[in-house]
Amino acid sequence: MIRSLRLRLMLAAALLALLFMLALLPALQKAFSLALQESIEQRLASDVTTLISAARIEHGRLHMPTLLPDERYNLPYTGLLGYIFDREGRLVWRSRATSDQNINYRPRYDGRGNEFARIRQDDGEEFFIYDVEVQLLGGKSAAFSIVALQPVREYQHTLDGLREKLYLGFGAALLALMVLLWAGLTWGLRSLRQLSVELDEVEAGVRDGLSREHPRELLRLTGSLNRLLHSEREQRQRYRDSLDDLAHSLKTPLAVLQGVGESMGQGSGEREQARVLQSQIERMSQQIDYQLQRASLRKSGLVRHRVILRPLLETLCSTLDKVYRDKRVSVELDIAQQAWVPMEQGALLELLGNLLENAYRLSLGRVRVGLETPPGRLVLCIEDDGPGVPPDQRERILQRGERLDRQHPGQGIGLAVVKDIIDSYDAELSLDDSPLGGAAFRIVFHLD
Repeated sequence: MIRSLRLRLMLAAALLALLFMLALLPALQKAFSLALQESIEQRLASDVTTLISAARIEHGRLHMPTLLPDERYNLPYTGLLGYIFDREGRLVWRSRATSDQNINYRPRYDGRGNEFARIRQDDGEEFFIYDVEVQLLGGKSAAFSIVALQPVREYQHTLDGLREKLYLGFGAALLALMVLLWAGLTWGLRSLRQLSVELDEVEAGVRDGLSREHPRELLRLTGSLNRLLHSEREQRQRYRDSLDDLAHSLKTPLAVLQGVGESMGQGSGEREQARVLQSQIERMSQQIDYQLQRASLRKSGLVRHRVILRPLLETLCSTLDKVYRDKRVSVELDIAQQAWVPMEQGALLELLGNLLENAYRLSLGRVRVGLETPPGRLVLCIEDDGPGVPPDQRERILQRGERLDRQHPGQGIGLAVVKDIIDSYDAELSLDDSPLGGAAFRIVFHLD
């Protein structure tokens, strides 16, 4: 399938131009043929006139001069064929050029005066013939048919030459037309290229919307896209504000409940109830944090981001080194300096923070982060040398909609947030064994 609009228009225009020329060629050839035949007819009529002017009748018999006014009749190889027949159809005179010709022709005295026709001989050769009936000096017995002929091969040779030139001319015209069409389409589609550039800038976050410096046919499209962008931003902001308000309204009652639980725990008979209450309050707080993170880390529908990976990893590893300084974890970053991933920075920070924190917490002393770039993809891999994840637990952990915090209360929401972020960017998360001995989390980004 051809995905280029300019190439589609170019091919369509080329096809239409070719069909037009193919339809025009026969008409032009016919016109050339008719014009050439008319020219031959006029020439033969002129030759007949020359013979008529030279003919004389003496004592009822035709006399032709030895030398005719047109010198071509006087030479044997000029190809000027002239014949004169009497009323009974007997040949009474022929030009010198006909000495080696045996033309099988008999005139018809039908009162039409003159006739232009095309005849074929027994050997297959064809001739154009112009036949004029005349009564010299007005005598009935002095009626003659004066005939001039021309071989059709001369006409055919001329027509073939014209046809060849016509094909060459049409080919050159078609090539020139294609060049002009390409230039015209390039100029005409310049506004679409500018629109594409602006969309790329919107996706990259360089600009907030599309300009109005486009042809009026595109203004409705750009206006709709701008309204969509504005509506998306407002909706996302309202969503975040609502969740922030909800979190703020719930935090205070939760704090009060937590304080009540601590007070209840001071009594010996109520310690078990206090422990249950504290556990549920912590569970509710985790759920609030989780929903807030889901709302804030969703990617935008039209804006695409790119974040340089290595500086962000170095910052996270520096922070985790301080948290797990007793472990003295060795981190290997197998990532180029300018390597990037197609994510918003906040989402990438949350994703890497959760995965690296798990790797630090479960490792025995080694963590490795690598980035591979197979065609059309980016593969980010975070490995550790810890105990790993049992094979029978991997499918449940990575299943869409499955969250560790619901299956195991009090264990955190890290992988659930990671899975939601990855799903929102149409990426894929897989869990395998690492050559280091522990788990290997692989995230695959598909590049458009």
